[in-house]
Amino acid sequence: MQLRYNYRVYPTPSQQQALAQSFGCARVVFNDGLRLRQQAREAGDKYVSDGDLSKQVITRAKDTPGRAWLSEVSSVVLQQALADLNVAYRNFFASVTGKRKGRKVAPPRFRSRKDNRQAIRFTANARFEVLGNGRLRLPKIGDVEVRWSRDLPAEPSSVTVIRDAAGRYFASFVVQTTDQPLPETDSEAGIDLGLTHFAVLSDGTKIAAPKFLRRAARKLRRLQQDLSRKQRGSQNRKKAVVKVARAHARVADTRRDWQHKLSTAIIRDNQAVYVEDLCVVGLGRTRLAKSVHDAGWASFTGMLEYKAARHGRTFGRVDRFFPSTRMCSGCGRINEKMDLSIRSWVCPCGSIHDRDHNAAKNVLAAGQADNSNDRGAQVRPARVLAPRSEAVTHSDAAHGTRSVEGISVL
Repeated sequence: MQLRYNYRVYPTPSQQQALAQSFGCARVVFNDGLRLRQQAREAGDKYVSDGDLSKQVITRAKDTPGRAWLSEVSSVVLQQALADLNVAYRNFFASVTGKRKGRKVAPPRFRSRKDNRQAIRFTANARFEVLGNGRLRLPKIGDVEVRWSRDLPAEPSSVTVIRDAAGRYFASFVVQTTDQPLPETDSEAGIDLGLTHFAVLSDGTKIAAPKFLRRAARKLRRLQQDLSRKQRGSQNRKKAVVKVARAHARVADTRRDWQHKLSTAIIRDNQAVYVEDLCVVGLGRTRLAKSVHDAGWASFTGMLEYKAARHGRTFGRVDRFFPSTRMCSGCGRINEKMDLSIRSWVCPCGSIHDRDHNAAKNVLAAGQADNSNDRGAQVRPARVLAPRSEAVTHSDAAHGTRSVEGISVL
């Protein structure tokens, strides 16, 4: 499995200037390649291949007066910029043809020097090196100081140097790691994600939502107000922009650290973990959008998935249309829809349910049913009576239409 290990780096002022030059050259090569392909398409010419594109925007461009400064940076950085462009085009074509699942991917766009985030990548061909004194040697950049928060498990295949909106520099190493199976345990967990509680486990454990963005809202509001009062293009405005970016970065870092600790604990204590396949994009368009984005469900489930694969655990997603909240975990009856304000309810069978705990138990049961089917087919639960509001209406019934009690089969 390939993993990324990120470390904070502290380049000197001269190294920061060299990195800024590399950022700019990579951006220019990317934009030149994109412009060349767009012009070929508008002229009706054939698609410019990757090799021809490299010759025109890098090799030949270095011999022209307008692009001679491309020779002052590492050629690997320029090649990797074109590699990013090629990947963007391949993702776009795969999305258009239907080979790529999920949301539609837009065609590549031009990069701007005003982008808050800048990055360049060095592969093994660039011969970057981690020195014995702990510094990172980058070609035509120099020996950069690194804060090693942990050791690299293996030799890195590439390193990406990133400058974020807050002005911080990071080195992101790609490392090939081996699986590290954890001791087996009999415990399995279903997780119901929410806003009242960030997560409720099938064993009844409730994890409060930390709401990092809400807690920092007052400070962010003050910084945004200070930014709005600064004159556009002034140095004070640039300083205010960095202050806002640092405040947001602190919120994001705190949330990521908390999610890493929580996901590691859940994977360590459970042999199998099942969650709902939530439509975060759709929920992000509702009136609860701010709270949904503050929760960070997608990043948390992503952590659970890759940590389960690395440590020999089972991870599964339950269909987003599975009625985990309305289904009674005792008898399997599916009740009518409930408002979000209803936190507990009573089933006609006599069971009293906490809304979130009941949903977590249903997620666990559905995940176990899907996982036990070795052929990958959908496993149907037992038939239960449908609520009267979901009864089937037959339009061709004699003497007009009539309502018939139906059977709800999932």
